[in-house]
Amino acid sequence: MENGAGFWVRLGARVVDLIIIGVIIFLFIGIFSLDTGSRAVQSLEGVFSLLYYVLLPVIWTGYTIGKRAFGIRIINEDGADVGLFQMIIRDFLTPILYAVTLGLAAVVSAVMIGVREDKKAIHDIFAKTRVVYRR
Repeated sequence: MENGAGFWVRLGARVVDLIIIGVIIFLFIGIFSLDTGSRAVQSLEGVFSLLYYVLLPVIWTGYTIGKRAFGIRIINEDGADVGLFQMIIRDFLTPILYAVTLGLAAVVSAVMIGVREDKKAIHDIFAKTRVVYRR
């Protein structure tokens, strides 16, 4: 079994991804002269984030740009590439749980990554995925 990626490397990859998303949103705001407080910008952020976190790993065999930069990827529990349904559960439906619990489930997930031998968070368990070092 491959070594699971820990909290800090996953956090680093997420920060890189957030910076990339932020830059792209900033460019859209500038190009289309959008009001930063408008619903259009909020919708754009939501749609782009969803596409980035859900579709990119399916298309790019488990990677986002941040994960590629940090040498980690998302895989299926059996080692195969992740599927669209898994990514919808992992990065769209599970964050709803995090919001409903006012972030408590997200904190529990972070602790789980730190203390579990397999480094799985709640979203990994629900989606049947693992984040591992690149093979």
